[in-house]
Amino acid sequence: MFIASEALTPAQEAQYVTQYLPLVKRMVKQLAWQTQSIIDRDDMEQIALMGLLSSLRRYGVPDEQFGAYAAQRIRGAILDELRQLDWRPRRLRQKTHKLNDAIRELGRKLGREPAWEDIQRYLAITPEEYQEHLLLENASALQSLDELMNTDMGCGYSSRAMEEEIIISDSLRAALAGLDEREQLILSLYYQHEMSLKEIALVLDLTEARICQLNKLIAQKIKHAMS
Repeated sequence: MFIASEALTPAQEAQYVTQYLPLVKRMVKQLAWQTQSIIDRDDMEQIALMGLLSSLRRYGVPDEQFGAYAAQRIRGAILDELRQLDWRPRRLRQKTHKLNDAIRELGRKLGREPAWEDIQRYLAITPEEYQEHLLLENASALQSLDELMNTDMGCGYSSRAMEEEIIISDSLRAALAGLDEREQLILSLYYQHEMSLKEIALVLDLTEARICQLNKLIAQKIKHAMS
C-alpha cells in the first residue's frame, strides 16, 4: 500500500514547483497541438501546474522516480480537462460516430489512409469540424493509453497489494511486447521522448488522424492482452 511521506511545507512546495517547471513546459508543449483550439495556453499551463502540485502533495519529497510519476499526472490532468470540455449534444456525438464510420469507409475505397483533402471532398466538412473531431478523438485515445500505462509507471502508488502490482506490471510488459515495431515506437516517442502527436506523425510520415487511429488500436490491443 502506498504511504505518503511527510507533508511538504509551503516553502518546499514552492521550491519543487520551480524546480519542475521545465517538466510542466514539456507536457504543455507535447499536448498543445491537440488542445490549443479548446483550452487557452495559459489555462493549460495552470492546469499542468495544479497537476504538478497535486503530484508533490501526494508523493512527498521528489526522488529519481518522481519525474515519470508527475508527468503522467500532469498529462492526465490536461486530458481530463479536455474531456470535460466535450459539451457536445447527443446529435453532434452521433455525427462524430458517423464521421468515424465514413472515414473508415473512404479508406477502404481508396485502399490507403485518406488525406485531409480526400476527407474534405468526400464528406464536405470544414477544416474546423475536422480539427474538433481530431482533438476529441486524440484526447479519448490518449486518456485510455495513459490509464493503461499508469499500471506500470504508477506501480506502488495505489492500494493494491504488492503481489497484485507485480502481476499487473508483468501483464502490461507482456502486452507491450505483443505490439508490432511501429506501435512500440509510437509509445516510446510519446512517453519516453515526450513528442507531440504532430511530431510523431512527421517522424513516421503519417497523418495526425492515422496516429490517433493507431493510438486507439494500441489501447485496444493492450486491454485485450491484459484481460
